[in-house]
Amino acid sequence: MKKRLICAVLALMMILFAGCGEKKKQVADRSDMAEPVDVIDEAMTPVYGDSLRDGVYNIAVDSSSTMFKIAACELTVSGGEMTAKLTMNSKSYLYLFMGTGEDAVKADESQYISYVDDGDGSSFTVPVSALDAGINCAAFSKNKEMWYDRTLVFRADSLPLDAFNDGVIVTAASLGLADGDYTVDVTLTGGSGKASVQSPADFTVTGGEATVNIVWSSSNYDYMKVDGVRYDPVSVEEHSVFEIPLTAFDRQVTVIADTTAMSEPHEIEYTLYFDSTTVQ
Repeated sequence: MKKRLICAVLALMMILFAGCGEKKKQVADRSDMAEPVDVIDEAMTPVYGDSLRDGVYNIAVDSSSTMFKIAACELTVSGGEMTAKLTMNSKSYLYLFMGTGEDAVKADESQYISYVDDGDGSSFTVPVSALDAGINCAAFSKNKEMWYDRTLVFRADSLPLDAFNDGVIVTAASLGLADGDYTVDVTLTGGSGKASVQSPADFTVTGGEATVNIVWSSSNYDYMKVDGVRYDPVSVEEHSVFEIPLTAFDRQVTVIADTTAMSEPHEIEYTLYFDSTTVQ
Protein backbone atom coordinates (compact mmCIF):
# COMPACT_ATOMS: atom_id res chain seq x y z
CA MET A 1 0.00 0.00 0.00
CA LYS A 2 2.79 2.38 0.98
CA LYS A 3 4.66 1.50 -2.21
CA ARG A 4 1.55 2.23 -4.29
CA LEU A 5 1.12 5.59 -2.57
CA ILE A 6 4.74 6.56 -3.26
CA CYS A 7 4.35 5.56 -6.92
CA ALA A 8 1.16 7.59 -7.18
CA VAL A 9 2.84 10.67 -5.69
CA LEU A 10 5.80 10.29 -8.04
CA ALA A 11 3.46 9.94 -11.01
CA LEU A 12 1.56 13.06 -9.96
CA MET A 13 4.81 15.01 -9.60
CA MET A 14 5.87 13.90 -13.07
CA ILE A 15 2.59 15.11 -14.49
CA LEU A 16 2.91 18.45 -12.72
CA PHE A 17 6.48 18.96 -13.86
CA ALA A 18 5.53 17.98 -17.38
CA GLY A 19 2.69 20.50 -17.21
CA CYS A 20 5.09 23.22 -16.09
CA GLY A 21 7.35 22.39 -19.00
CA GLU A 22 4.44 22.53 -21.42
CA LYS A 23 3.58 26.03 -20.20
CA LYS A 24 6.91 27.17 -21.61
CA LYS A 25 6.20 25.46 -24.94
CA GLN A 26 3.39 27.80 -25.96
CA VAL A 27 3.89 30.71 -28.33
CA ALA A 28 1.32 33.49 -28.67
CA ASP A 29 -0.02 34.09 -32.18
CA ARG A 30 -1.13 37.41 -33.65
CA SER A 31 -4.65 37.01 -32.26
CA ASP A 32 -3.21 36.88 -28.74
CA MET A 33 -1.20 40.10 -29.11
CA ALA A 34 -1.82 43.81 -29.51
CA GLU A 35 -1.07 45.21 -32.96
CA PRO A 36 2.73 45.47 -33.18
CA VAL A 37 4.44 48.81 -33.73
CA ASP A 38 7.00 49.09 -36.52
CA VAL A 39 10.20 50.18 -34.77
CA ILE A 40 12.69 49.41 -37.54
CA ASP A 41 13.81 52.35 -39.66
CA GLU A 42 15.37 51.34 -42.97
CA ALA A 43 17.63 54.41 -42.78
CA MET A 44 19.33 53.06 -39.67
CA THR A 45 22.83 51.60 -39.88
CA PRO A 46 23.70 49.04 -37.17
CA VAL A 47 26.21 50.25 -34.57
CA TYR A 48 28.33 47.55 -32.97
CA GLY A 49 30.13 47.51 -29.64
CA ASP A 50 33.55 48.14 -31.15
CA SER A 51 32.32 51.60 -32.20
CA LEU A 52 31.74 52.62 -28.57
CA ARG A 53 33.97 53.51 -25.68
CA ASP A 54 33.81 51.30 -22.60
CA GLY A 55 31.32 52.68 -20.11
CA VAL A 56 27.77 52.65 -18.79
CA TYR A 57 25.19 54.76 -20.60
CA ASN A 58 21.48 55.48 -20.37
CA ILE A 59 19.92 54.52 -23.68
CA ALA A 60 16.44 54.71 -25.21
CA VAL A 61 14.82 51.49 -26.38
CA ASP A 62 11.92 51.20 -28.81
CA SER A 63 9.64 48.19 -28.34
CA SER A 64 7.30 46.76 -30.96
CA SER A 65 4.73 46.04 -28.25
CA THR A 66 2.77 48.52 -26.16
CA MET A 67 2.46 45.69 -23.63
CA PHE A 68 6.23 45.46 -23.22
CA LYS A 69 7.12 48.88 -21.86
CA ILE A 70 10.68 49.57 -20.83
CA ALA A 71 10.84 52.27 -18.17
CA ALA A 72 14.62 52.69 -18.30
CA CYS A 73 17.62 51.02 -19.87
CA GLU A 74 21.30 51.03 -18.93
CA LEU A 75 23.78 49.99 -21.60
CA THR A 76 27.15 48.60 -20.53
CA VAL A 77 30.00 48.46 -23.05
CA SER A 78 33.16 46.51 -22.25
CA GLY A 79 35.78 45.41 -24.75
CA GLY A 80 33.42 45.71 -27.68
CA GLU A 81 30.67 43.65 -26.01
CA MET A 82 27.34 45.17 -24.99
CA THR A 83 24.75 44.24 -22.40
CA ALA A 84 21.64 46.14 -21.33
CA LYS A 85 19.69 46.21 -18.10
CA LEU A 86 16.01 46.60 -19.00
CA THR A 87 13.94 48.02 -16.16
CA MET A 88 10.17 47.54 -16.24
CA ASN A 89 7.46 48.91 -13.98
CA SER A 90 5.71 45.55 -13.73
CA LYS A 91 6.38 41.91 -12.95
CA SER A 92 4.38 40.51 -15.84
CA TYR A 93 7.21 38.50 -17.37
CA LEU A 94 9.19 35.63 -15.84
CA TYR A 95 11.77 35.16 -18.59
CA LEU A 96 13.22 36.73 -21.69
CA PHE A 97 14.90 34.91 -24.55
CA MET A 98 16.96 36.71 -27.17
CA GLY A 99 15.30 35.22 -30.22
CA THR A 100 11.81 34.34 -31.35
CA GLY A 101 9.21 32.52 -29.32
CA GLU A 102 9.69 29.48 -31.52
CA ASP A 103 13.42 29.62 -30.76
CA ALA A 104 12.64 29.86 -27.04
CA VAL A 105 10.47 26.75 -27.16
CA LYS A 106 13.31 24.74 -28.71
CA ALA A 107 16.03 26.16 -26.46
CA ASP A 108 17.28 24.72 -23.21
CA GLU A 109 15.88 26.53 -20.19
CA SER A 110 19.41 27.47 -19.16
CA GLN A 111 19.29 30.01 -22.00
CA TYR A 112 16.29 31.81 -20.50
CA ILE A 113 17.02 35.16 -18.82
CA SER A 114 15.22 35.36 -15.48
CA TYR A 115 13.85 38.56 -14.01
CA VAL A 116 15.29 40.33 -11.00
CA ASP A 117 12.76 41.66 -8.50
CA ASP A 118 13.30 45.41 -8.13
CA GLY A 119 10.54 46.03 -5.63
CA ASP A 120 7.76 47.74 -7.60
CA GLY A 121 9.04 46.33 -10.88
CA SER A 122 11.54 43.96 -12.43
CA SER A 123 14.66 44.03 -14.57
CA PHE A 124 16.40 41.79 -17.07
CA THR A 125 20.02 41.98 -18.21
CA VAL A 126 20.33 40.95 -21.85
CA PRO A 127 23.09 40.80 -24.47
CA VAL A 128 22.89 43.44 -27.20
CA SER A 129 24.27 42.47 -30.61
CA ALA A 130 23.93 45.93 -32.16
CA LEU A 131 22.32 49.32 -31.73
CA ASP A 132 20.01 50.75 -34.41
CA ALA A 133 18.97 47.25 -35.47
CA GLY A 134 15.87 45.17 -34.83
CA ILE A 135 16.59 42.51 -32.19
CA ASN A 136 14.20 39.62 -31.59
CA CYS A 137 13.22 39.17 -27.96
CA ALA A 138 10.65 36.67 -26.69
CA ALA A 139 8.98 37.40 -23.35
CA PHE A 140 7.32 34.71 -21.24
CA SER A 141 4.13 36.02 -19.61
CA LYS A 142 3.54 34.97 -16.02
CA ASN A 143 -0.25 35.21 -16.33
CA LYS A 144 -0.77 33.94 -19.87
CA GLU A 145 2.00 31.31 -19.60
CA MET A 146 3.03 31.91 -23.19
CA TRP A 147 5.96 33.35 -25.12
CA TYR A 148 5.30 36.68 -26.83
CA ASP A 149 7.44 37.88 -29.72
CA ARG A 150 8.84 41.40 -29.42
CA THR A 151 11.28 43.47 -31.46
CA LEU A 152 13.62 45.85 -29.65
CA VAL A 153 15.73 48.68 -31.08
CA PHE A 154 18.43 50.17 -28.86
CA ARG A 155 18.79 53.70 -30.20
CA ALA A 156 22.29 54.97 -30.86
CA ASP A 157 20.96 58.51 -31.30
CA SER A 158 20.13 58.62 -27.59
CA LEU A 159 23.77 58.16 -26.57
CA PRO A 160 26.05 61.15 -25.93
CA LEU A 161 28.56 61.84 -28.71
CA ASP A 162 31.47 61.13 -26.39
CA ALA A 163 30.27 57.53 -26.09
CA PHE A 164 31.56 56.87 -29.61
CA ASN A 165 35.13 56.10 -30.57
CA ASP A 166 37.05 58.69 -32.57
CA GLY A 167 36.16 58.62 -36.26
CA VAL A 168 32.81 56.88 -35.82
CA ILE A 169 30.68 60.03 -35.88
CA VAL A 170 30.90 62.18 -39.01
CA THR A 171 31.31 65.83 -38.00
CA ALA A 172 32.26 69.09 -39.68
CA ALA A 173 35.78 68.60 -38.35
CA SER A 174 36.09 65.03 -39.64
CA LEU A 175 34.87 66.20 -43.04
CA GLY A 176 37.62 68.80 -43.04
CA LEU A 177 35.20 71.68 -43.59
CA ALA A 178 36.90 75.07 -43.40
CA ASP A 179 35.19 77.96 -41.65
CA GLY A 180 32.41 79.28 -43.87
CA ASP A 181 28.81 78.89 -45.02
CA TYR A 182 27.42 75.67 -46.51
CA THR A 183 24.19 73.84 -47.34
CA VAL A 184 23.20 70.24 -46.64
CA ASP A 185 20.15 68.08 -47.39
CA VAL A 186 18.16 67.34 -44.24
CA THR A 187 15.37 64.80 -43.65
CA LEU A 188 12.81 65.12 -40.85
CA THR A 189 10.98 62.12 -39.39
CA GLY A 190 8.62 61.74 -36.44
CA GLY A 191 5.49 63.43 -35.23
CA SER A 192 2.31 63.08 -37.25
CA GLY A 193 4.18 63.36 -40.54
CA LYS A 194 2.52 66.68 -41.40
CA ALA A 195 5.45 68.90 -40.41
CA SER A 196 8.49 69.41 -42.60
CA VAL A 197 11.68 71.43 -42.61
CA GLN A 198 13.39 73.28 -45.44
CA SER A 199 15.97 71.28 -47.34
CA PRO A 200 18.73 71.95 -48.14
CA ALA A 201 19.45 73.72 -44.87
CA ASP A 202 22.03 76.48 -44.42
CA PHE A 203 24.81 75.82 -41.92
CA THR A 204 27.91 77.64 -40.77
CA VAL A 205 31.24 76.24 -39.61
CA THR A 206 33.32 78.23 -37.13
CA GLY A 207 36.44 76.73 -35.60
CA GLY A 208 35.38 73.23 -36.63
CA GLU A 209 31.96 73.55 -34.95
CA ALA A 210 28.79 73.71 -37.07
CA THR A 211 25.43 75.38 -36.47
CA VAL A 212 22.47 74.87 -38.77
CA ASN A 213 19.33 76.89 -39.51
CA ILE A 214 16.20 74.76 -39.21
CA VAL A 215 13.27 76.34 -41.03
CA TRP A 216 9.94 74.72 -40.17
CA SER A 217 6.94 74.54 -42.48
CA SER A 218 4.88 76.58 -39.98
CA SER A 219 5.38 79.32 -37.40
CA ASN A 220 3.84 77.26 -34.58
CA TYR A 221 7.06 76.09 -32.93
CA ASP A 222 8.13 78.19 -29.98
CA TYR A 223 11.26 76.30 -28.90
CA MET A 224 13.46 73.30 -29.68
CA LYS A 225 15.60 71.10 -27.46
CA VAL A 226 18.82 69.40 -28.53
CA ASP A 227 20.63 67.20 -25.99
CA GLY A 228 18.45 68.73 -23.29
CA VAL A 229 19.40 72.32 -24.16
CA ARG A 230 16.57 74.68 -25.11
CA TYR A 231 16.83 76.93 -28.19
CA ASP A 232 14.41 79.77 -28.87
CA PRO A 233 13.49 80.75 -32.44
CA VAL A 234 15.44 83.43 -34.27
CA SER A 235 12.31 84.16 -36.33
CA VAL A 236 8.59 83.29 -36.16
CA GLU A 237 7.24 85.47 -38.95
CA GLU A 238 6.25 83.10 -41.75
CA HIS A 239 8.15 80.08 -40.43
CA SER A 240 9.68 79.10 -37.11
CA VAL A 241 13.43 79.32 -37.62
CA PHE A 242 16.01 77.97 -35.18
CA GLU A 243 19.78 77.97 -35.07
CA ILE A 244 20.93 74.74 -33.42
CA PRO A 245 24.21 72.78 -33.23
CA LEU A 246 24.89 70.42 -36.12
CA THR A 247 26.78 67.83 -34.13
CA ALA A 248 26.67 64.88 -36.52
CA PHE A 249 26.09 63.95 -40.14
CA ASP A 250 24.83 60.62 -41.50
CA ARG A 251 23.03 59.58 -38.33
CA GLN A 252 19.64 60.32 -36.86
CA VAL A 253 19.80 63.22 -34.43
CA THR A 254 16.92 63.36 -31.94
CA VAL A 255 15.39 66.77 -31.26
CA ILE A 256 12.33 68.03 -29.41
CA ALA A 257 10.12 70.74 -30.88
CA ASP A 258 7.31 72.40 -28.93
CA THR A 259 4.24 73.24 -31.00
CA THR A 260 1.53 75.73 -30.12
CA ALA A 261 -0.77 74.55 -32.92
CA MET A 262 -2.73 72.29 -30.57
CA SER A 263 -5.16 73.30 -27.84
CA GLU A 264 -2.15 73.60 -25.53
CA PRO A 265 1.62 73.57 -26.16
CA HIS A 266 2.94 70.09 -26.80
CA GLU A 267 6.50 68.75 -27.12
CA ILE A 268 7.03 66.38 -30.03
CA GLU A 269 10.07 64.19 -30.68
CA TYR A 270 11.57 64.31 -34.16
CA THR A 271 14.76 63.11 -35.80
CA LEU A 272 16.90 65.06 -38.24
CA TYR A 273 19.26 63.38 -40.71
CA PHE A 274 21.95 65.46 -42.40
CA ASP A 275 23.43 63.81 -45.48
CA SER A 276 27.15 64.58 -45.66
CA THR A 277 27.33 63.64 -49.36
CA THR A 278 25.16 66.66 -50.18
CA VAL A 279 27.29 69.29 -48.44
CA GLN A 280 28.00 72.26 -50.70
